[in-house]
Amino acid sequence: MRTKLSSFNFNLPKELIAQYPSDERDESRLMVVHRDTGKIEHKIFKDLLNYFNDGDTMIFNNTKVFPARLFGQKEKTGAKIEVFLLRELNHDARLWDVLVDPARKIRVGNKLYFEDENGHDALVAEVVDNTTSRGRTIRFLFEGTEDEFQHELSRLGNTPLPKYIEREPEAIDRERYQTIYAKELGAVAAPTAGLHFSRELMKRLELKGLRFAEVTLHIGLGTFRTIDVEDLSKHKMEAEYFRISPEAASTVNKSLSEGKKVCAVGTTVMRSIETAVSADKMLKPVEGWTNKFIYPPYDFSIANSMITNFHLPKSSLIIMVSAFGGFDLIMEAYKEAVKEKYRFYSYGDAMLIL
Repeated sequence: MRTKLSSFNFNLPKELIAQYPSDERDESRLMVVHRDTGKIEHKIFKDLLNYFNDGDTMIFNNTKVFPARLFGQKEKTGAKIEVFLLRELNHDARLWDVLVDPARKIRVGNKLYFEDENGHDALVAEVVDNTTSRGRTIRFLFEGTEDEFQHELSRLGNTPLPKYIEREPEAIDRERYQTIYAKELGAVAAPTAGLHFSRELMKRLELKGLRFAEVTLHIGLGTFRTIDVEDLSKHKMEAEYFRISPEAASTVNKSLSEGKKVCAVGTTVMRSIETAVSADKMLKPVEGWTNKFIYPPYDFSIANSMITNFHLPKSSLIIMVSAFGGFDLIMEAYKEAVKEKYRFYSYGDAMLIL
């Protein structure tokens, strides 16, 4: 079976990497891939409605992207620095794990100042530890309440668009690089399969009798990390926090026991639910960290359908999708996507695998 990284390479013209979202969320294109027949259909995302029925369950990742990219100045020298917030380490002490650039200028003990648009120092942080060559631990020196602190972060921070989107964040990104059902703050990247769902489409799915289950997985930068080993069994994913509630597990298991469709909306949902499989192949409530890496051959236990965007060559995401859809069929579908000029990556088009 395909366990070599080079098997997942394909030619992706740069112009197919979407730089902006579609005009309307649910009007991006949708490729429908049928695993049983190998048939490939070309639709619009809102046509999703026609492939699901009463009693089916869709599982969404309700993580919310925070404006993780801050620009500030180093004390005394005034050198410009970029700070990328990765995760909060200690809520009460306001300690954060971050990446800094340029790293060589940022040492333990330095103070960093973040100004608002009027040039006033709105936040100050102190570097308290070196973690990696670019990694630091910083403590925000802020006297106000948690709500006030989050307000300042939101005001000063920029939407952390992936580096493949080669432009500065714009006003549109605040809304569109976030799912409409985002609730749990903690991700540095959006669960992009969910970006296609509009409120109207959600309502129509609900009226058709679909059940919704929400899980939380806070996406970190590890999702974008390149795989640098040819033997996939040697690749290690970075751990990400996830939670599956008893209510979500119950909703999913009801559809499973009734023989209905269970659809994972995105690779992060798939990783979460496959980390939480009970002995009798049902979904169990779990809270913790997952570093699960899914690659072929893999026996999936929970979802029997999947919605996902079009991913980059040799990424952990296309590897997981190939494990679910079948290597030959997915690589054929990707060849078709390039030919038909589907838009790739975070703001790109979607694929439904049945």
